[in-house]
Amino acid sequence: RRGVAMLHPAKLAWGLKRACLELGVRIHEHTRGLDLVRSGSGMAVRTPYGRVFARRVALGTNIFPSLVKRIRPYTVPVYDYALMTEPLTPEQLASIGWKGRQGLGDSANQFHYFRLSADNRILWGGYDAIYPYGGRLSADLDQRPETFLKLAEQFFTCFPQLSGLNFSHAWGGAIDTCSRFTAFFGTAHQGRVAYAAGFTGLGVGSTRFGADVMLDLLSGEETARTRLDMVRSKPMPFPPEPFAWAGIEITKRSLAHADSNGGHRNLWLKTMDKLGLGFDS
Repeated sequence: RRGVAMLHPAKLAWGLKRACLELGVRIHEHTRGLDLVRSGSGMAVRTPYGRVFARRVALGTNIFPSLVKRIRPYTVPVYDYALMTEPLTPEQLASIGWKGRQGLGDSANQFHYFRLSADNRILWGGYDAIYPYGGRLSADLDQRPETFLKLAEQFFTCFPQLSGLNFSHAWGGAIDTCSRFTAFFGTAHQGRVAYAAGFTGLGVGSTRFGADVMLDLLSGEETARTRLDMVRSKPMPFPPEPFAWAGIEITKRSLAHADSNGGHRNLWLKTMDKLGLGFDS
């Protein structure tokens, strides 16, 4: 009830954009950053249309290959999917007892998250995180009918009284994850560049903190944030293929097995825990 908030992520992004424009920030949307190089006492980002120059650079490139190439092995893309129902009638809404309109999520390893929209639709997502072999990124992967079917079946297991309700929208997208499932930070190019990555789907709430960490790192001054273990340490990098794919698949199956066996963690998950890998790290 305290210390938690719900928000509309797209509206947050639009609001941040508006605030930046009002402050005179220049935004170059739909512009790929191809390379990051030294330029005098600052840095330059090479794009298909020319170079963008800056004294300091804060990189928040999420799932896309980092312009600091040495940290690329620390993240992989994982696709997450969601459904949205048609609006519930007052009778249907009353039948599920969701009176407080809380944000909900189950406590399984492969968890679901669900929310009520302003027009009384249910957003239902999660569970079936998909890692494409080789970390391939493609808009084609934003749609995955077999996952949508699985989510729909699980929805009606959770809400059997809503049997027959239709889904109006289905979508997916990639998030960046690292082996400790929470963000990591660092600098490059002699402190001229700071980066934050590996948020693992937890970025809406924590990227403000991540931005403050990057600003602290770019200032070159030690702060309470830069002294934190999670800022000073790095997760374990992912191995090359096919070992990355195999490890992720074994982990997913082990988590599903734990969910169906009262939370019992097998030797693989216990080993990950000892190595400080995964959600329980």
